[in-house]
Amino acid sequence: MSENVKQVTDSTFDAEVLKSSIPVLVDFWAEWCGPCRMVAPVVEEVALQYVGRVKFAKVDVDCNQRVATQYMIRSIPSLYLFKDGKVAGQIVGAVPKQQIAAALDKLLV
Repeated sequence: MSENVKQVTDSTFDAEVLKSSIPVLVDFWAEWCGPCRMVAPVVEEVALQYVGRVKFAKVDVDCNQRVATQYMIRSIPSLYLFKDGKVAGQIVGAVPKQQIAAALDKLLV
């Protein structure tokens, strides 16, 4: 994981995501999930494009069940977009970089 994508836990989620002054993309994932491993480098690439405009975070659903339950994560990878402490969009599954970027661009308008 790079410095552009931060590991977030149940205990740091509120401070890092909900109280963020800029939009946040949260990648809900698990170590055993093949599609999660496929989308991880794509999220890293997108994070480089949005440095300073969007914060990127990862939540391991196996280790952080409070947050996973709170947001009713049923399928992973799930990419949730947060703005002003609220869910502003979501993408489920391993998707191309362009789809993630398009969702972020819409969020930043």
